Amino acid sequence: MRRIIAEDPDWSITTVPNLSIICLQVIVNNFERNPIFETLTAAQKEFLQERLSPFLPLHVTAGVLPDGPYWRRCSQQKFAFCDVSVHGHSWKRIYVKRLDVSQLLVPVVKPQKKSEEKDHDFILKRDVPPMDHFDFNILLQKLTNLEELHLTYRIKQCGMNFMWNMFEMTNRDCESLAKALQCCKTLKLFRLHQSHVDDRKCQLLVKHLVDHPSLTELDFSHNKIGDGGARAIGQLLARTLSKICTLESLNLLLNMIKDDGGQAIAKALLNNTTLRNLNLGGNDLTSVTAEAVSEALTENETLQSLNLSCNQLCDVGGEALVAALSQNSTLNECDVHLSQVGDQRSLLINKLLWAKQSSQLKKKNNPAEVNAMPKKRFTLKN
Repeated sequence: MRRIIAEDPDWSITTVPNLSIICLQVIVNNFERNPIFETLTAAQKEFLQERLSPFLPLHVTAGVLPDGPYWRRCSQQKFAFCDVSVHGHSWKRIYVKRLDVSQLLVPVVKPQKKSEEKDHDFILKRDVPPMDHFDFNILLQKLTNLEELHLTYRIKQCGMNFMWNMFEMTNRDCESLAKALQCCKTLKLFRLHQSHVDDRKCQLLVKHLVDHPSLTELDFSHNKIGDGGARAIGQLLARTLSKICTLESLNLLLNMIKDDGGQAIAKALLNNTTLRNLNLGGNDLTSVTAEAVSEALTENETLQSLNLSCNQLCDVGGEALVAALSQNSTLNECDVHLSQVGDQRSLLINKLLWAKQSSQLKKKNNPAEVNAMPKKRFTLKN
């Protein structure tokens, strides 16, 4: 048997890439220093956009790369949820216009003087200096065309310097943000979640949003908003009578709102003409709020989606909702799962919603269009 030993131990049978591919890879590796794009062919541009790093500086890529695969990769990597349809089906517009800030400036605790040091090894909460984050007046005044703002107040990689108040919005943070929001006249979506926003902070923020000319979606989910903050939001909704507020979607999921706050929001729905989506799931609401909301549904003609899941609505609240849905003609989605309304009432709510949908479909003159319409989903488990 004859044995063959290769002279080069690193020799591989893998095909050597084409020279053009090697050249394009060199362009990719040096794009930040020398951005070459316009002189390439369509296939070469596609190759480049699929391989460029999404961490390149915006001032390098914004004026060179058109909307396409590169901006899609950047957006999907940076944002957890990307709805390209609300941005003119442009990935570049999502990435450039959307501001998603989870940390801009790490708060630093000023060291105490020796004379102020305590004899014991722990520090009382009242002795801890405030952990202020970032003054958004500096930034938002420059973003004159900002349409979306997503904020979470927290700290990344705090290490051994961990303190609980690093993971919440301070009073000074709230004051600076509230004033900065008045400068964003084009803002359409404002999301502030998981930031320990309480009643006082919510009231301050809403106070500066009352006369906002373009805000359509407000998300205060996963916070500590109670009845005081809910009453302020109810006043914001009531301002639609004078056509000052344009709010269409309100998300208060997983807060601490009880019946007083729930009734305030329900009362605002009686005359509100803009709100289409309302999420009050995961609060401390009972049948009192359910009855107030049901009364509002008999008058309201714009609300299309309602979430009252994970509350304590009980049988009385379920009966009130059933009676209201039999009179309301616009509500298409109603989520009451885990709200103790009972299986029978859940079934009745389900039937009413489906009957309403069927009647809407029958009004369509084109059968083909009816069959093509997507079915709505209703979550009604108890």
